[in-house]
Amino acid sequence: MSKASSHDSSQQSPSAKNATELIDRYLQAVRFWLPKTRRQDDLLAELGEDLRSQIEDKEGELGHPLENAEVAEILKRCGSPMMVAGRLGPQVHLIGPALFPIYVFVLKMVLFWILVPVFIFIVGPVNLANSGGHWPSAILNTFGDLWSGLFIAAGTVTLVFAIIERTSAHLGAECKWDPLKLPPVRKEERKPTFLKAVCELGFNVFGLVWLLLLPQHPWMILGPAAAVLKAGPMLHTFYIPFVLVSAFALVRSGVTLARPQWGWFPPLSQLAQSALVLIVFHSMIEAIGRTPSAYPFVVLQDAVANSPKYFQLAGIVNVSILASIVFGWLGVCIAAIAQTWQFIRYLRKRSSGMPRPASIGAQ
Repeated sequence: MSKASSHDSSQQSPSAKNATELIDRYLQAVRFWLPKTRRQDDLLAELGEDLRSQIEDKEGELGHPLENAEVAEILKRCGSPMMVAGRLGPQVHLIGPALFPIYVFVLKMVLFWILVPVFIFIVGPVNLANSGGHWPSAILNTFGDLWSGLFIAAGTVTLVFAIIERTSAHLGAECKWDPLKLPPVRKEERKPTFLKAVCELGFNVFGLVWLLLLPQHPWMILGPAAAVLKAGPMLHTFYIPFVLVSAFALVRSGVTLARPQWGWFPPLSQLAQSALVLIVFHSMIEAIGRTPSAYPFVVLQDAVANSPKYFQLAGIVNVSILASIVFGWLGVCIAAIAQTWQFIRYLRKRSSGMPRPASIGAQ
């Protein structure tokens, strides 16, 4: 009997495991709607303990482990994840706790994932074309239009949610949700694997070797056009900076592979690499405005320098390189913003100095 009891105590019953999984799924859903503050883990831990206490009390009352349907009833009484996140989060007056999490979610989607890309990739190039290629004027006009658009969009979204809050249009939605249909618990994100780090190192070695071979083998970038085209003054000027950035990327991947325990190094070094690339791209864009040549990147070979039929080819290649630099600059800007946010989140987790509770650690 003692062996059997000890064996039973060391292993959870299927019902207990199912109940724990359902609670973790519920806490994961609450986490999604809960504002990401330093108290987020503490609030979720308290909520998890409260739910477990309710389940234990119910099991003591019934005399048997609860099934999933019975646990779901307890979760329903607690409230939908969005409603619970609204109660646990900051209390507001214009938007009530039931709608505040989804209001924040919609506001972020509209402002940062719709308006900002539209202004960067559509409105910005249009303003640049209208200003005749004058970058300062185009940037100022784009930021001015973006600010106005953000203000109007934020006001519109807030007004819509305030009207919904006042008219109680959201009533009834709380009773329609089903805890058993919550998404499964996401596994904890793993650190980059050894194979991934090795592949990144190999890719950076290949990139640096490719750059070093370009001066002697221009066909590696121009292809068949290398017979009539050669690097212009702009590429010669910025060749060394690109080599240095590539060397920095190689060192960064090597250190990441050699010191996997340095959790702070990958996000910080990636951000530093993006900053270096932005500096090089920005310097190139400024230099393009000052150069008197119509072909800053590639020019015709001496043998065909006076051949009119190759002028169009040189112009197309130069415009293509310029477009690649501009869009590359925009892409690296977006990546740098994301990397900055990731590094800030890493610092906040380190500064809190508190491990996540076991009940929500799998998220």
